[in-house]
Amino acid sequence: MKNLILNLTVVALLATMFFSCSGLGQITKSGDPELIYSTALKLYKAEKWNRASDMFDACAGYYIGSEREDSISFFSARSKYKNRDYHEASIGFDEFRKKFGRSTFIEDAEAMYAMCQYYLAPGPTRDQTLTAQAIVSLSNFIERYPTSVRAQPFRELIEELTVRLHDKTFINAYTYFKIQKYKSAVVAFKNALKNYDNTAHREEIMYYIVVSNYRLAHNSVIEKQADRYLSMLDSYYSFIEEFPQSKHIKELNRYFKEAKDYIDKNKESGSTTTENSEKQ
Repeated sequence: MKNLILNLTVVALLATMFFSCSGLGQITKSGDPELIYSTALKLYKAEKWNRASDMFDACAGYYIGSEREDSISFFSARSKYKNRDYHEASIGFDEFRKKFGRSTFIEDAEAMYAMCQYYLAPGPTRDQTLTAQAIVSLSNFIERYPTSVRAQPFRELIEELTVRLHDKTFINAYTYFKIQKYKSAVVAFKNALKNYDNTAHREEIMYYIVVSNYRLAHNSVIEKQADRYLSMLDSYYSFIEEFPQSKHIKELNRYFKEAKDYIDKNKESGSTTTENSEKQ
């Protein structure tokens, strides 16, 4: 028993020495491509992703044009992926899919490339350029491999990322509302509905369009108030038609009454002015 424990300890010690930075450095400098490649495979199987990636990169130049070139390229990128270095992995997978379109690894490479884009996509408070790119990558994979087991999970990821885009447009529009730029808020909220009419924020967006129109009219100079109250009424009617049971109805009804009273009063005043003008 003691001998078995001693042997296991020695093996573990040798493995540690083998996988150490100094030991790997010596292997890399050896100039022996087979040694470097076999070491890379051992590190890969041991899930030492960072070091495996370095070793695959170190031997890649020796195997250009050989049967191993595509596997080395793939394992290098996958090691980076497993190490959560999604930026470098995406570069590796992108280069792989452009160069090795007929490789047995191509479907896996394109799937992981799309997943890299997904992981790189930021939250809704930040610029969503990468989110849009991720949606394109995931969609392209589904289009190319419609029967893949990854197709349905990727559709779910696309839905998740689309919600993120919806959230971003809402946040952008609400920012204008919050800083009292009501005219810009109306435009931004309307654009959000135009671009994403099925958004989960639809009721909120239509509510804020009414409120923004109301505040814009309420704070306007007299010359612009009538037209802006009319715009507010249009948005109000659209809201109550679509959300008659909304929790916002009571509040919006107060705005409606103020707008209607103003317009009716303005009409009466305009009518009196016209009659006086005709008498003169």
